[in-house]
Amino acid sequence: MKNFNFDLEKAKKINNKINAIIEFTRIDGNKDGKYYSTPFLVKDNIQVKGTKNTCASKILENYNSTYTATAVERLLNAGFTVMGKTNLDEFAMGGSNETSAFGAVKNPWDLKRIPGGSSGGSAAVVAAKIVPFALGSDTGGSVRQPASFCGIVGFKPTYGAISRYGLSAFASSLDQIGVLSRNVENAAIVAEIMSGRDENDSTTLDIKWDLTSNLNKEIEGLKLAIPKEIFELEGIDKKVLDMFKDNIKSLKNAGIIVEEVSIPHLKYTVSIYYIIAPSEASSNLSRYDGIRFGLRKEEKTIKTTYMKTRDNGFGMEVKRRIFMGAFTLSSAYYDAYYAKAAKIRNLLNNDFEKIFENYDAVLTPTSPILPPKFGELKSPLQYYLMDLFTIPANMIGAPAISIPSGKIDNLPFGIHLISKPIEDAKLLRAAKQLENIFGILDLPEVL
Repeated sequence: MKNFNFDLEKAKKINNKINAIIEFTRIDGNKDGKYYSTPFLVKDNIQVKGTKNTCASKILENYNSTYTATAVERLLNAGFTVMGKTNLDEFAMGGSNETSAFGAVKNPWDLKRIPGGSSGGSAAVVAAKIVPFALGSDTGGSVRQPASFCGIVGFKPTYGAISRYGLSAFASSLDQIGVLSRNVENAAIVAEIMSGRDENDSTTLDIKWDLTSNLNKEIEGLKLAIPKEIFELEGIDKKVLDMFKDNIKSLKNAGIIVEEVSIPHLKYTVSIYYIIAPSEASSNLSRYDGIRFGLRKEEKTIKTTYMKTRDNGFGMEVKRRIFMGAFTLSSAYYDAYYAKAAKIRNLLNNDFEKIFENYDAVLTPTSPILPPKFGELKSPLQYYLMDLFTIPANMIGAPAISIPSGKIDNLPFGIHLISKPIEDAKLLRAAKQLENIFGILDLPEVL
């Protein structure tokens, strides 16, 4: 990683094909840092002074970052160099990277297919070997799902491990900055540097995060739990299920214990997520009113200025989620929807706590389907269901990771691990153990 050569001209040529980078720049880190001049890219909903922070939305199209996020600042202190900002679903709302105001990102493995989202730009640039790693944000799978679709590693740490100061809020109880890289080791190195207590984020945990010292030490008697419900749920591609079963055989042959368990409330995760996340989003996005910053459509009254600004500035998916959130938070429906979703969230947490008493991690496919072609999925619900296996980690604040475990029809396939909160080091050790079995995927020469 330290000797990675960033080729700007090559990066621009590749970007012309995949539309993954919104802005090229260069912000050098500490010259005395261990990783001096090692390049990386940052998802464009994370503030970096000297760059824009558009959130891939017209409402922030010309907004300049006023400070640098703590996570990025720590990487700069270690010597890393920011080379630009990556494309995303608008305000990180989406699983395909099609909702960006600056156009969809294309999957480097197949330019007719989505890269996943919302951190699709960050996933694409790592898969295309433009940079060794990129930062993303993960609210329901937005680091891990595009990592799976692009054949790389996507790591979401425990909630509170990495400061969210400087991350544009989507759903504050779920959001977390994460890492996309080509291997587990790089993800561990970067996450360790970014992690730790930050006085600017009261949710950060005051823990010394050591994610690398024992990374290559295998976990003796590694035990993985597979939710038996995944074999009963509708909407899972048969090819995905068959590949997952083959992966299980490989793990068992390598001496890893893999057993089926029950997670009774797993089937409710998408439903409760799309109550809780839009509710928090509708509150967080109320700040984009055309008065304080960003786009402003001047009208005769303040009310019509608000309405015109938001109508012109927000895309359809963001509007949909604001409406959903405002509805579920309304006094008439709060108890019927939001309060019940919060209770089921607690029950889901209880399910996982019981499993973690006997198992090191929960194993699933990262996505129930392979990366679809553009326009192949016809309804928002089909997009929402892509996050079925990734959402639980955000709901319970646990660390989770996607690693590639093979290919189906020459498209990358990823498996997903969730571990107990704060046990990020154990999760990464388990992921490294699995990576040693399945190997690393190399992008074919399609660019």
